[in-house]
Amino acid sequence: MTLRTFSLLKGMPVFTIKGERIGTVHDLSISEMGQVTGLVVHQQALFKRAFHLKLDDISSFGPDGIVISQQDSTLTKVPADSICLSKDELLGRMLFSEMGEELGLLQDVYFKEKMGTIIAYETTDGFFSESTVIESKQPPALGKDTIIVSVYEQ
Repeated sequence: MTLRTFSLLKGMPVFTIKGERIGTVHDLSISEMGQVTGLVVHQQALFKRAFHLKLDDISSFGPDGIVISQQDSTLTKVPADSICLSKDELLGRMLFSEMGEELGLLQDVYFKEKMGTIIAYETTDGFFSESTVIESKQPPALGKDTIIVSVYEQ
């Protein structure tokens, strides 16, 4: 099981298996159930275009780039029902436990690269404080104002 964080993926180049660069990772798309569904890739063109890349279409996550098996059918429009970490301002949103404890501001997410399951959240209390990693075995509740996560064994 390999874990990934959004902060390490952001800005990473995306290549086809034939070596053609198709863009860079710009955002992470998450379903309403709190599952990572894919990456938002900005293509290099006259006008920046954003495309959705499903996790299933990724051949490998390397330390310096991401490789996809084929380009034609892989790049689609970002699904209307997906939630994006940056665009929808999940990063910086307050995390609460289901018991109402304030856990900090969301700084990053840790997920299983093939399954898309978010297993931990990196939070901070502010600009000069250290970050904390909070593990959760349950999907988050992505609310308009906060994110509720289960931090207790169930």
